[in-house]
Amino acid sequence: MAASKAAKFSMLTVHLHQLIFHGFHGLFEGEEQTGNDFEVNLDVQYIVKKDRYDSLKHLISYEDLFKIVQKRMAIPTPLLEEIADSIIHKIHHQFGNIVRVTVSIHKLNAPIQQFNGKVGISLTRSFD
Repeated sequence: MAASKAAKFSMLTVHLHQLIFHGFHGLFEGEEQTGNDFEVNLDVQYIVKKDRYDSLKHLISYEDLFKIVQKRMAIPTPLLEEIADSIIHKIHHQFGNIVRVTVSIHKLNAPIQQFNGKVGISLTRSFD
């Protein structure tokens, strides 16, 4: 029986869910003035080399990820897809060990007549 090899790296996922922001995103008339509430969910999967969990210098801080999302949600943008894409791009640019990012953005009070619920999108991007 062959000796088992030790893992050279581990995959870790950071989750930030149910983040609520007020923003001025949308295509409907008046949304750029009244705004809406949005819920953002973010999952960032990345490689932790040598299983180093003892310090944030080896890990991705959820506070850093939150700041990226918070900053981007403050910029008025017509389409949620564009916001999700730019969040993923910024995370990948800032952290080199990213494997996969999923961003979901929901508009909590969509301006659709007789509609009760939330609408949204999810965008996932994988990196080599």
